Amino acid sequence: MTEQQSKPWAGRFTEPTDAFVEAFTASVGFDQRLYRHDIEGSRAHAQMLTHIGVLTQAECDSILSGLDKVAAEIAAGEFQWSVSLEDVHMNIEARLTQLIGDAGKKLHTGRSRNDQVATDIRLYLREEIDAIGAELRRLQEALIALAEREADTIMPGFTHLQVAQPVTFGHHMMAWFEMLQRDAQRLVDCRKRVNIMPLGSAALAGTSYPIDREMTARLLGFDGVTENSLDAVSDRDFAIEFCAAAALLMTHLSRFSEELILWASAQFDFVDIPDSFCTGSSIMPQKKNPDVPELVRGKTGRINGHLICLLTLMKGQPLAYNKDNQEDKEPLFDTIDNLRGCLKVYADMMATLQVKRDNMERAAIQGFSTATDLADYLVRNGVPFRDAHEVVGKAVRHGVESGKDLGEMAFEELAQFSDAIHEDVFDVLTLRGSVSARDHIGGTAPAQVRAAVARARQRLQG
Repeated sequence: MTEQQSKPWAGRFTEPTDAFVEAFTASVGFDQRLYRHDIEGSRAHAQMLTHIGVLTQAECDSILSGLDKVAAEIAAGEFQWSVSLEDVHMNIEARLTQLIGDAGKKLHTGRSRNDQVATDIRLYLREEIDAIGAELRRLQEALIALAEREADTIMPGFTHLQVAQPVTFGHHMMAWFEMLQRDAQRLVDCRKRVNIMPLGSAALAGTSYPIDREMTARLLGFDGVTENSLDAVSDRDFAIEFCAAAALLMTHLSRFSEELILWASAQFDFVDIPDSFCTGSSIMPQKKNPDVPELVRGKTGRINGHLICLLTLMKGQPLAYNKDNQEDKEPLFDTIDNLRGCLKVYADMMATLQVKRDNMERAAIQGFSTATDLADYLVRNGVPFRDAHEVVGKAVRHGVESGKDLGEMAFEELAQFSDAIHEDVFDVLTLRGSVSARDHIGGTAPAQVRAAVARARQRLQG
């Protein structure tokens, strides 16, 4: 048998594939990671073919036993992958046929590599979404624990990276929890559309064999089957949707990384990232670089790029399957690998983050962060808000010129700006008074942070 004749489609061709073209068009170098899912799909397909009478029970048993041997060889690193066989599917089928003979050639009845690969990717992505969800939950649990521990810790809240109002560090951590919770919901929702089975669509039009797609779907744990064979083999919107959810999740991690990088700097000095998540400089012995958050921030652009890659891949394709779709796997695989890695390292890092409470509180004092509280105080004493805003602005300007925060001024200094300022004004100018006053759901008061933590734990359990 010549090399060309050994290919599953060789009957149509009269000359062998050019060696460079063969390597250029092969996908086995990267799609072999789908081997478990390809074998899982083949096992279910063989059982279904037996159920409808295409295979005998003896042939089915031989196929299942042979697939087990192939899986064991691959897992042990003993399997010989061949570029000439193009992809994971034909490599496995060829080895199966070597092991069990002609019964192996019957396995492909009623299916095509088009619906086979679409099924494999869905099985693989479904499993990976579950693993990513577990890592995401670990990170959320670390944030909840940190928020609970730091519910009373005061820090400056920022807008435009300028000190705005005092908040609690616990409240800040719960903001990240909420973003990640929406990310988790997006992944759960995406999984529903991933978990629909295309197998049985064959090349594009279905098959003339009386297959039982619902049986195969049950065996593989799918929620249902695709309704249109053309759509089932040609679209990768489920993978694009996952990459979109991944890009959003990474965008959140990138924003979080930016804060950690700032907070760990000498200029902020709010947190200490453990040494095990940092590196030093080859020339500057004093350096402790926040490499993990920096790298996560950098990987976000990579994953955003994969999303654009897949969108561009699909945008010009007519129905049905095109070879372009071979390019779907590497961006998807790389997105999965990096997202899982980022979540794992983040969960470990946040579980050991050290918070410098005194530094945070000093920073909140320095930035006139209780200015809004003074304005609210004046409003409660009958001053229209716009007038109160102007009064406080003048008081802040005086503070800038004198080097004093509002709470550090003498009563006489504050009273010169409005007759509505009385001795009780200092009750609202303390940092703790300010955060405690935001005592409503969604507010930064320590009591509300603890309540939010309790609700978050219940949501994760649900």
